[in-house]
Amino acid sequence: MKDLKDWNQQLLKSKLLSFILISSVSILGANEDYLSKNKEDILKYSYQKALEDSSKLKNDWINPIIYKYIYNNTEKFDTQKSFISISQPIFKSGGIYSAIKYAKSIQNQTNLGIDVQRKELIKQTVNLLFQIKKIDISILKQKLLIQNSKLDVIRKKEQVLNGILDTSFLDNAILDSNSKQNILIDLEYQRANFINNLSLLSDKEYKDLKLPILKITKDSRFLENNIYIQKAKDEIKSSYWLKNVVLANYLPTINFTADYIKYHDTDNNPVLNEDGNTNYGLNITIPLDIKYSNTTQSAKITYLQNRITLKDKINEEKVLYKNVNQKLKSLDKKIIIAKNDINLYASLVTQIKEQLDVGMKTKSDLETIQNSKEMKKYDIESLKVDKQIELLEIYSRMEI
Repeated sequence: MKDLKDWNQQLLKSKLLSFILISSVSILGANEDYLSKNKEDILKYSYQKALEDSSKLKNDWINPIIYKYIYNNTEKFDTQKSFISISQPIFKSGGIYSAIKYAKSIQNQTNLGIDVQRKELIKQTVNLLFQIKKIDISILKQKLLIQNSKLDVIRKKEQVLNGILDTSFLDNAILDSNSKQNILIDLEYQRANFINNLSLLSDKEYKDLKLPILKITKDSRFLENNIYIQKAKDEIKSSYWLKNVVLANYLPTINFTADYIKYHDTDNNPVLNEDGNTNYGLNITIPLDIKYSNTTQSAKITYLQNRITLKDKINEEKVLYKNVNQKLKSLDKKIIIAKNDINLYASLVTQIKEQLDVGMKTKSDLETIQNSKEMKKYDIESLKVDKQIELLEIYSRMEI
């Protein structure tokens, strides 16, 4: 019995360590310390690349300046000259404006995609923290189950020695106790796995990472701040401007042209002027392409498809919110049942204490019921963690 008392003290210490008050944040992601430096650097470079790609796309309508150096060797004369040529669109039937807007929309879309990656990584990190917390609770509960099974072995042993029970009852009690201890070993192994996996996402020790306290948010706020809905909206904007860019490619374009030729060596050729020649001009380009209808219609269909996709995405997020809300209600019902069980065990503890005083019950009977009562408390704590995991799905889909 001394071992059981020592175990009780260890359980109490573990219990105090396991349920330290955790910080509260209103929006998941406010704490930037969840992710490791490597993960943060990868995301940072992704943002920088998106900016450079957008700048390149924004200037894609600007043609390069062509420079050529030409050397001619003929029977009569050797000549060397530089040739500079510019052919730059200055009007593309709205295509220049659309190209700039398209580049900006692509940057916004890409940045939001990176935000989604960040939220997903933070979600994985926080989910692992919740899983560690939940398995800590399971370990504490399992230790109480082991304690009760050992108490049962002691009772069965006394009853077998007194001739009240057959030895098979004792054998079953011993097997049950061993089974519960094996489950504890498995739980501790799972806990170690969770902690190891957490190290892939964060540089900090799991004890130094604070869990958020998440609360249900209004469905309107969830939809307004939903990053997946915003992503679908950005895809509509991008496809709209791309549609205009594609259409402009088949409309008239006015180009400014300029050529400059400078002879470095004419070999005294009287026909050539060493002072250089400059030509300026304008031209109008009207492309005639048999693929015009197919290409423009394809871009238009993509735009219309994205508009329908947005409606579909809104419906998906509404259903997800309803499912999470329904799950929370189910968990609340289970918590109420567990609380009722606690009240029942509390009543039994009182009754057994009275019977213990008159010798009708043993101390082990009282310890068994008290442990069962504590296990129900752990059940409630575990259900509360389940609620947080459900809410995590909501907050991981909302903008920071």
